Amino acid sequence: MPRCMSKPPPARYRTTNWSSYNASLRKRGSLLIWVDKDMTWRAPHDGRPGRPPVFSDAAIQLCLSIKILFKLPLRQTAGMVASLLKLAGLDWPVPDFSTLCRRQKTLAVQVPYRRADGPL
Repeated sequence: MPRCMSKPPPARYRTTNWSSYNASLRKRGSLLIWVDKDMTWRAPHDGRPGRPPVFSDAAIQLCLSIKILFKLPLRQTAGMVASLLKLAGLDWPVPDFSTLCRRQKTLAVQVPYRRADGPL
């Protein structure tokens, strides 16, 4: 009797519809982020003394969500948000890394848990 049994070779799949296969691979790499143009990007004045915050909590949470999802440092997060806003055709100011650093201490960004082998 042989000491170790060899595994059967894995089934070989043959692609028959190459145009559909290529389209599915292209679709797999697409990235779609929706930004609501009616979102309050700038913070309203709350009437307290002192300088009011420039950016709303929703704007900071968007930036911090992108930071968490793509595992970016704060400076690269600001650059990515700027490029996403530019692609969306929005001429909104972008919070710099120091603003994000200060505001992330007071905001709790909820990103659902994802498995390492699962989708975002």
